[in-house]
Amino acid sequence: MARLEPKLDAEGVNALLRRAFPGMNQAATTLVTEVGPGRAHLVAPYREGLLRPGGVISGPTLMSLADSAAYALVLAHIGDQLMAVTSQLNISFLRGAQPGDIHAEAEMLRLGRRLAVCDVRIWTESPERLAAQANVTYAIP
Repeated sequence: MARLEPKLDAEGVNALLRRAFPGMNQAATTLVTEVGPGRAHLVAPYREGLLRPGGVISGPTLMSLADSAAYALVLAHIGDQLMAVTSQLNISFLRGAQPGDIHAEAEMLRLGRRLAVCDVRIWTESPERLAAQANVTYAIP
């Protein structure tokens, strides 16, 4: 595979997302902390509303973060093309995500003209204790 070079850095992706979604609560928003060739790291700040009964972070929260991480990764590599849309998301929940900031590491598996395929790994405790792993495909306009 050809070496992937991002068009936007982390701050560029964050600025693009703020512009695209102006109504988002900035204090509770997921933040792109790092972008590199074929990868992006995001952190979603912890808050009580993310917990499900049983005291672990809810599945819909983890799915949303997986989708957000893939979207940020795709935007970092294709630039200002906000109409890229999720065409497939498959997630495996590996263990309960304990309360805490939620990290997502997204890796580009394939970037084509029409589709981007990403692998997303999610954790709260440490990257060695994954809470979930997702495969996300984005359709590119």
